[in-house]
Amino acid sequence: MDVPYVDDFHVHLRQGALMNQVTPLLETGRVRTAYVMPNLKPPISSTEQAVAYRNELQKLASNVKFMMTLYLGPELTPDEIYKAAKAGIAGVKSYPRGVTTNSENGIESYKTYYAVFRAMEEVGMILNLHGEVPSDPENDICVLNAEERFLKHLAELHHDFPKLRIVLEHATTKAAVDMVKSLGDTVGCTITVHHLRIVVDDWAGNCHNFCKPVAKFPHDRQALRDVILEGHKRFFFGSDSAPHPRHAKEVAKPAAGVFTTPYTLQYLATILDSFGALHRLEDFACKNGRAFYGVKDDEVHPQAVELTREPTMVQKEFVFVDDDGIDSAIVPFLAGTQLAFSCKRRQR
Repeated sequence: MDVPYVDDFHVHLRQGALMNQVTPLLETGRVRTAYVMPNLKPPISSTEQAVAYRNELQKLASNVKFMMTLYLGPELTPDEIYKAAKAGIAGVKSYPRGVTTNSENGIESYKTYYAVFRAMEEVGMILNLHGEVPSDPENDICVLNAEERFLKHLAELHHDFPKLRIVLEHATTKAAVDMVKSLGDTVGCTITVHHLRIVVDDWAGNCHNFCKPVAKFPHDRQALRDVILEGHKRFFFGSDSAPHPRHAKEVAKPAAGVFTTPYTLQYLATILDSFGALHRLEDFACKNGRAFYGVKDDEVHPQAVELTREPTMVQKEFVFVDDDGIDSAIVPFLAGTQLAFSCKRRQR
């Protein structure tokens, strides 16, 4: 079957040597749109930083449309939002403090940023939410219920800013699916490919499957699968591909992130096919996200690819030299296993 390249509405491309290694792999994974996360060190909090970052990425993958975001923090003002919108910056990413990679500067209260949100609503920028609250043993909050406890904030933000387009990122629970479906047309939701495959048992004891938010229970995974099978137009693909060097993963407290960029389309086809949703691939991984973000067909690379039922072997690692000149490697999702589909350049 012929399918278009993928529109990935949530990806981490890092910086320095790691950026140089993973960004060209977008084209390898048949990705044509990359909605880029801003949690670098330091975070991307100004228009100038975002534009400079976009220019760096474009040199590494010239056929990819890079959509940039700013990091929600004290430095971000309404004036900066107006400036960013004129420069083509697409959205603002919110990280609750301390919940994931490079979120030390994350927010503690949304009320503080209501002036920023009003400006975003005015200019049509997207608010992207990492939908978890910090763990809090005294209030019985941990990684398994942090997303569900966050959902009241999503509902409140939508109530207070009904015209602001909001995306709940990388949903992992039935509660999140139900909440997004209950809200208005300005609320969307990304789902990763790995959360369509794994549950708690797959990351407990396997550092390379550990990510934030963590995969939850089988009934939660089924809810993610069901909403894709349903064809709901406000749910769309965001890989949350988040590469870390092997040495940062294979430790007692591994970094959070699953790396899927090199095989994006093959992962999608294989995993969607596993629960009877291959016919939803183009809607989920292309059309729905572009419609929500207002990306026109002529804004993305028109290339299509032939998807065939021939196995693809996932490499065990992708080697690179880090910023200190040390040999390093990134381990991809399902390393050393076979995927059910391969991609071939479409014959003209």
